[in-house]
Amino acid sequence: MNQINVYNVYSTYLQHKFGEKVYKLPINLPLTCPNRDGTLGVGGCIYCGEEGGSFENLPNSLSVKEQVLKNKEYIERRYKAKKFIAYFQNFTNTYLPLADFKRYIEESIVEGIVGISISTRPDCVNNLYLEYLSNVKEKYNLEITLELGLQTVNYHTLKKINRGHTLAEFIDSVTRIKFYGLRTCAHLILNLPWDNEIDVIENAKIISALGVEEIKLHALYIVEGTALGRLYKEGEVSLVSKKEYMERVITFLEYLDPQIVVQRIIGRAPEENSLFVNWNESWWKIRDDIVSIMESRNSRQGIKYNYLNGKGIRKFLE
Repeated sequence: MNQINVYNVYSTYLQHKFGEKVYKLPINLPLTCPNRDGTLGVGGCIYCGEEGGSFENLPNSLSVKEQVLKNKEYIERRYKAKKFIAYFQNFTNTYLPLADFKRYIEESIVEGIVGISISTRPDCVNNLYLEYLSNVKEKYNLEITLELGLQTVNYHTLKKINRGHTLAEFIDSVTRIKFYGLRTCAHLILNLPWDNEIDVIENAKIISALGVEEIKLHALYIVEGTALGRLYKEGEVSLVSKKEYMERVITFLEYLDPQIVVQRIIGRAPEENSLFVNWNESWWKIRDDIVSIMESRNSRQGIKYNYLNGKGIRKFLE
């Protein structure tokens, strides 16, 4: 743990592994999503805006190398940083021909890059891409992580949000990624309107049972012009309170394997063109409140992580 001693914080993990602070450099590829273009579905997830989950990137008219060097120069100058992770962030970054994927990955490896993170969908993970990434990992001595947009383990909710895949594809992708010696990060939204506390706990249990290395939690935000935005304005869906969201995060962390690295417990979101963002509160204030509540309760990540490895027969082994 670290100065936030109630969960296993990502920045501290990176500092311990690489000996100093590490910064992510976002990369914006000219991509779409198979859940938008008709390959697997149309319209995309009901909450997804035109940015594809990214709103702070450089334009994708710049090459990958240009984006990396430009972001790197800025962060070096501002923070005196020396080590970086190339972060392929928007849309589905394995949804392109293998030759193009290889070219983009190679372009991102410049001086100071110690890792590569690739955001994608569970149904866009293939052995040929993973084999290539495994070779890149060995050749350049990089830590490579695939960030998988799961959102929830509740496959009924996955259908409601038009996710285009179910839990099975997520399990398959994690298994394949681990076979090739790469890391996994699962993205989850803990306040989806159709999920409850049971789903929150099951999220933590399945992520832990699969041996996922990292998680990233988001609070659902609602963008004008999306299918979810229309449902929200028509009163067809409502979101839980900030207090309930914080309780869900705490519950999730308590059931989560304490070795899993937590990238974030709530995300930033664009206020422009949004109908709902983080209960009109800053993300860091909500994070700090969650930490304070956990400290006051003497709670921590993994305090209820006691359900694997044959819980029902432990009495015979004591």
